[in-house]
Amino acid sequence: MSLQPVTIEGQVFLAISVVLPKTNLLVVTNDNGYIMCGALDVALLNEKLADRKVIAGRAVGVKTIDQLLDAPLESVTYEAENLGISKGMIGREALLKMVK
Repeated sequence: MSLQPVTIEGQVFLAISVVLPKTNLLVVTNDNGYIMCGALDVALLNEKLADRKVIAGRAVGVKTIDQLLDAPLESVTYEAENLGISKGMIGREALLKMVK
């Protein structure tokens, strides 16, 4: 497991990588929300956990934090949409919208 700061346009986020058998778990987060690799279940967050109002986005097919930051988001939560984050938005752009 590794934790490292990632700075985007002067804003600091925490990048988390967990090496698992045959896959990696990747997350970039701040106090308000996060983007994550394909392991994120956006439908679960939107439907079963809607009361938590999670701000999150999912990118698929990424293997590194850099790829996650540069990938278009495949899906986003309703709360992320409320901040102007949309499907197809690049990960780093979505993170900047999570800064309050």
